[in-house]
Amino acid sequence: MSVSELQVSCFRSYKTARISTGDRSVVLTGPNGAGKTTILEAVSLLSPGRGIRGASPAEMARCQEMAGWKVTGTLSQPQQEIVIETFLKDTPSRKTVINGKQAKQLELGRFARIIWLSPTMDRLWIEGASGRRRFLDRMALSFIPGHAEAVLVYEKAIRERNRLLRDQSSNARWYDAIERQMADSGALIHANRIDTISRLDTALENSQSTFPMVSLKVENPNNMDCAMMESTSLRKALHDGRKQDMAAGRTLVGPHRSDLIGLYSARQMDARSCSTGEQKALLISLILANARALVQDFRLSPIMLLDEVMAHLDPERRASLFEELAALDSQVWMTGTEAAFFDQAGQETLRFAVAETSGLSRIELLAD
Repeated sequence: MSVSELQVSCFRSYKTARISTGDRSVVLTGPNGAGKTTILEAVSLLSPGRGIRGASPAEMARCQEMAGWKVTGTLSQPQQEIVIETFLKDTPSRKTVINGKQAKQLELGRFARIIWLSPTMDRLWIEGASGRRRFLDRMALSFIPGHAEAVLVYEKAIRERNRLLRDQSSNARWYDAIERQMADSGALIHANRIDTISRLDTALENSQSTFPMVSLKVENPNNMDCAMMESTSLRKALHDGRKQDMAAGRTLVGPHRSDLIGLYSARQMDARSCSTGEQKALLISLILANARALVQDFRLSPIMLLDEVMAHLDPERRASLFEELAALDSQVWMTGTEAAFFDQAGQETLRFAVAETSGLSRIELLAD
């Protein structure tokens, strides 16, 4: 799988840009703020969600023009090409067109398997649980496209239930209906997360990676075990917890309270207690395991986006990473401030220079 062509217009700092890759990997180099991550963000929008930056559609427009924006990607797969257009125009919500037909954004998960690592994720292990849940859910989405819909259904239902709680409503019928939705979608979310961890564990165990082994587990709220996160048990827990939840003004039980716990296996140390370098290495290990699992389970190499990853690695680790990426045979989009970081990226890799002048980014293909 690859993005063989990418076009952007009125997207953040770009008036327009076009990148043709075939199925080759891409390196983008240039100073900080030049617009390198913006290109990766455009690629990430070919999959469901808010992309690598987690931004709203309005934040992606060029402020000077306020005329919306558009990203078009040609996704090449064995024996087929898919043209994906995603854009903002006239409405606050982002629109999606697949092969000329309007589609729901969630449908992108059926076509594009895109995984990424960015500097904003470096603090994953030491900040709030919500970021770790999103990280796990993003990996789950790469294996199970329907996971995104389960998350949306659950989030809508919990907003409705929390509103009833804040209003001190005693309407049992409303609670019953909402809690049924929450229990069904919540149980599916939990099951998908456990399935994802199992796939990652298998990929890690079968690898010869030089990056550290990491063990994952889901820690549920109120010491709920996996059986209690099954639909019937979760529905009962929601029903029984109404009084306590009403006092708190929010729902205290469910997968929205779960946390992802990482353990540095070789040292039997919680990832939160590891050094900054170790935490980064654990993240890279997981991203590589995610890619390997997709290859093993679906015979499909994902598109990988690695934003400023090389700067945090010593030369030996960089060499190891390039070796593992080559073995995956994935299309990889990488950014960095120093071209020397990518000397071992391979001769087939396309190299682009990115620069910015007066708030306008431009991209130039460097000679092979």
